[in-house]
Amino acid sequence: MKRQFLTSTTALVLLLGAGHAYAGMDEAKAFLDAEIKDMSTLDRAAQEAEMQWFVDAAKPFAGMDIKVVSETITTHEYESKTLAKAFTDITGIKITHDLIGEGDVVEKLQTQMQSGENVYDAYVNDSDLIGTHWRYQQARSLTDWMANEGKDVTNPNLDLADFIGTKFTTAPDGDLYQLPDQQFANLYWFRYDWFNDEKNKADFKAKYGYDLGVPVNWSAYEDIAEFFTGREIDGKKVYGHMDYGKKDPSLGWRFTDAWLSMAGNGDKGLPNGLPVDEWGIKVDEKSRPVGSCVARGGDTNGPAAVYSIQKYLDWMKAYAPAAAQGMTFSESGPVPAQGEIAQQMFMYTAFTADMVKDGLPVVNEDGTPKWRFAPSPHGVYWKDGMKLGYQDVGSWTLLKSTPDDRAKAAWLYAQFVTSKTVDVKKSHVGLTLIRESTIQHKSFTDRAPKLGGLIEFYRSPARVQWSPTGTNVPDYPKLAQLWWQAIGDASSGAKTPQEAMDSLCAEQEKVLERLERAGVQGDIGPKLAEEKTLEEWNADAVAKGNLAPQLKIEPEKDKAQTINYDELVKSWSN
Repeated sequence: MKRQFLTSTTALVLLLGAGHAYAGMDEAKAFLDAEIKDMSTLDRAAQEAEMQWFVDAAKPFAGMDIKVVSETITTHEYESKTLAKAFTDITGIKITHDLIGEGDVVEKLQTQMQSGENVYDAYVNDSDLIGTHWRYQQARSLTDWMANEGKDVTNPNLDLADFIGTKFTTAPDGDLYQLPDQQFANLYWFRYDWFNDEKNKADFKAKYGYDLGVPVNWSAYEDIAEFFTGREIDGKKVYGHMDYGKKDPSLGWRFTDAWLSMAGNGDKGLPNGLPVDEWGIKVDEKSRPVGSCVARGGDTNGPAAVYSIQKYLDWMKAYAPAAAQGMTFSESGPVPAQGEIAQQMFMYTAFTADMVKDGLPVVNEDGTPKWRFAPSPHGVYWKDGMKLGYQDVGSWTLLKSTPDDRAKAAWLYAQFVTSKTVDVKKSHVGLTLIRESTIQHKSFTDRAPKLGGLIEFYRSPARVQWSPTGTNVPDYPKLAQLWWQAIGDASSGAKTPQEAMDSLCAEQEKVLERLERAGVQGDIGPKLAEEKTLEEWNADAVAKGNLAPQLKIEPEKDKAQTINYDELVKSWSN
């Protein structure tokens, strides 16, 4: 394998003529010296060869002013401040990389899709929009682009097979529509030190009859939450759970980001359930959405979904700090690092860098964390073969309304910031891993002990169960905004969980109905099914070898199960 890599590297160097003096290579070498060094999966000769390819490919576009946009996270700040400048210096293409809120990115994208005017030359938007891009056909198929108009500006060393997220950005037609730029999962987070404390272990076993460990299911999570809430540790009363509940757009992501699938909503299938996905939206054999409510064979208001909302409400009320109810996503994020939370079901790994800073109550003096990440536990409706959590994949998207020459220049930048030359360094800055070669890089083996299980998770077979929103969602911007309002009503007590989910599925179906009537998505747009009872749809699903919508399970509690974290990690490496 190693010999083969060296041979291909040498071939690439010869092919691209590295070692000769070309315009832009002085700047490239200065960038490699100052910024990259050996923080790359490529050796220096191959780095220079890749940079030479960018210099040559960019020549027809030198002097152009290109504008791209992404949300504001650490990875994109590094791109905007450091990599955009380097790319401009090396290629002569002036890049302005704007950083705005995630909602604003979607709004700009929608504006360009609706008006046909070129607002930005490329967007980093969530792969959650894959169903939208495929059905509206306003984003370029990158498969088609790389083979045709964009062939002359597609890096021969791009190595799509090395990206771990392309299955999330590929549509049912088999084409790639978005190129992953950064990705992060939401995982179970817990205080490893507290879980390994002998008194805590003994007290837990005495009370519950099984070992304190990483919860495999929600029953165990609930027991652990109860056990730690009100317990005194290091002179402080602590909490067994953390979440947030303010009626705010961020409450929507909290649930569209796979909470229902963790409970067991939808069907089996990776990366997403088919024919019913984790939003509860069902599609037919032609990938046309046919419904969201159980009355049309969907699962948004089925027993599994309602159970997931009920558990969310119960746990926040009983086991989280009282302030959590009035917090948003960004306000709740730093709370576990303050040292009074025992576990959190739902922690975005994008927070990792903020959780390992020296001096935090959750970090040891040697810089190692007192906490760990582990796979999320699952609810009572969950079955083997279903997804188990969410993975955010911010991905480069080129719209057809962007002129070809501008799209080409922007595509060069998109490939530069995801290239093998820069990806290891970028990944150390933002910890949002996109390439298998980067995940396996020795520098991450060395750093792993300080990242609380992040690298072990990404190297594990478990990671395939974490995925973004899939292709069943035909218009992500329109549908996603319905969630926070419906869940907010349940969170505030204005509606019961069943009423909130009934309202949500009805609102989703209004959007599906409008899309069907307008016909804007052609023969892959929604086609609503006839209404039947839950029992009839369940029988139909079972007859076809599917699950959703499931019937209510009584009681909604299974036997609690935990696993020792260190044994779990060992099983991954085996």
